[in-house]
Amino acid sequence: MLDDTLMIPEFGVVPAASVRRTLAGAEKQVIELVELAYRQHGEQQTVNPPSYFLRFPDRPSARIIALPASIRGDEAVDGVKWISSFPANTAAGIPRASGVLVLNDPVTGHPYALLEASLISAARTAASAVLAADRLTRGHERPARVGYVGCGLIAHTIHTYFTAAGWTFEQVAAYDTVPGNAARFTDGVVVYDTCEELMRACDLVVFATVVGTPHVTEPAALAHHPLVLHVSLRDLAPELIADAANVVDDVDHCLRAGTSLDLAEQLTGGRGFVDGTLYDVMTGRVEVRRDRPVIFSPFGLGVLDLAVGKFVYEGVRAAGELGIVPGFFPAQST
Repeated sequence: MLDDTLMIPEFGVVPAASVRRTLAGAEKQVIELVELAYRQHGEQQTVNPPSYFLRFPDRPSARIIALPASIRGDEAVDGVKWISSFPANTAAGIPRASGVLVLNDPVTGHPYALLEASLISAARTAASAVLAADRLTRGHERPARVGYVGCGLIAHTIHTYFTAAGWTFEQVAAYDTVPGNAARFTDGVVVYDTCEELMRACDLVVFATVVGTPHVTEPAALAHHPLVLHVSLRDLAPELIADAANVVDDVDHCLRAGTSLDLAEQLTGGRGFVDGTLYDVMTGRVEVRRDRPVIFSPFGLGVLDLAVGKFVYEGVRAAGELGIVPGFFPAQST
């Protein structure tokens, strides 16, 4: 029997300008949304299958990733992020990453919004990194010297979120394979000639690169036991991962797809080097020892994109900026 109370939702499009306006100044709200999404994920109130990678034999550095996910509860939403990474774009002066986020109505299954996703992805990544830094330093002195390895959109957004969350640093350092990128990172930035020199000088290190295989191999770079936000997942040699305290966003997600943690599992034959998830830290189930380097490796969960994307959609709609596409779907069947 048909339920004639169900309606096809209107379909809206949210371009980058609207995403940017909605997220500007909302950093603390986004961090709270990301924390809530992590709690929902830890409490099995989400569905977050593995990400799917589309790779190209003739373009080995490029990839497009699909991140399907679902959040249950009062703010239920389903959807998928479809985001590409084409590093060669930067030589032509266009962004490396581009993508869209589709939001689906959990009642009818109909998509109801298409949002520009690279800014949403950067925001949820930054919020995750800052949340992890806060949780992993509670009860300890906060880091005073932060260093960024890779100085693109993700690194800039993370630094913006640290500032918005009230973090201050005695020194902000940067290293990038393109020296000009590091020099332009922020006012007063200290530029290092090598990644290892930056790491030894900083007690908080953020990796936001596009490398496909580990390039940091010397234990001396971590001998002072810094906090490392390993956002790009493939910078550290598996031997360094195995000797550190490791916190992830999701164990199964992080130990796959050739990440440094995936390589560490292959090296050690098990997952004993993983101390726990950020949810475990947030709920007090895991207390990370600080007598080793502490590494947070977030694979990037689709539920975070959904949480931030729904926030953006609702903000744009409330502001009257939502671009409706009339007749996008076929008329209701009888």
